[in-house]
Amino acid sequence: MGAVERPRVVCLCGSLRFQDLFASERRRLTSRGVIVLGPEATDEELTPSRRAALGELHLRRIDLADEVRVVSEGGYVGASTRREIAYARERGKLVSSVEPTLAL
Repeated sequence: MGAVERPRVVCLCGSLRFQDLFASERRRLTSRGVIVLGPEATDEELTPSRRAALGELHLRRIDLADEVRVVSEGGYVGASTRREIAYARERGKLVSSVEPTLAL
């Protein structure tokens, strides 16, 4: 029995205001055999220090990924997502978007 090729790992990045789009893209990629990492909404109040800690956690997801896929609608890319894109590029990660016309 031969070795199984490692599946591609994609980290979703973007504003959590697009929860439905995140869920749709997660399902689409998973159905194609991709391991999907992404941010999760929390029920807790986000203090500045907690927000920073969660931001760092997401950078670790990017470290694990082969590709970063930006989830956006109407061209919206916030400051945190721009930071994540820059971080991914600095590490040689492929950056793509669910919006084909989005200039990254």
